[in-house]
Amino acid sequence: MTKRKDDASDTEAFMNEMADVIPLPSDPRGRSHPKPPIGAPRPAVTSPAGDDSRGTDEDFAVAGVSRGELRKLKRGDYPARDQLDVHGMTATDAVATAGRFLDESRQRRHRCVSIVHGRGLHSEGNVAVLKASVRAYLRSHRSVLAYTDAPRFDGGAGAVYVLLRR
Repeated sequence: MTKRKDDASDTEAFMNEMADVIPLPSDPRGRSHPKPPIGAPRPAVTSPAGDDSRGTDEDFAVAGVSRGELRKLKRGDYPARDQLDVHGMTATDAVATAGRFLDESRQRRHRCVSIVHGRGLHSEGNVAVLKASVRAYLRSHRSVLAYTDAPRFDGGAGAVYVLLRR
């Protein structure tokens, strides 16, 4: 690549314009904030459960929710303010009921709720249809920031704790 005649004058003009720029101070805690490439989508943070064929995720968080928040949710640091049990419903009914439940819970200003969907142990072929359907719906609901398996004392893998937007 050959240098053009304008390159030297461009560099000089740029340096003149930047002469009075003062760099921002570094973060006192030593954190670095790398910028994502412009236009690149920010993927959701997910940790798939053992079987991806059913489409269920053990944990889910939208972009911007820290892993620390997800850990707090998993430990039960956010108490579930309300609970919905969808056992015995069809997948379509369970998703519709969960949608209404989430909207009402957000209106009541609940931060965390629990949805009990079961583990599919009594389903034909031991397939957790409600678990997969409800969790797929949660990933697309606008009020859901994150979800994870409920703590063992509140249903474990048969229930999900949902962190809602404020």
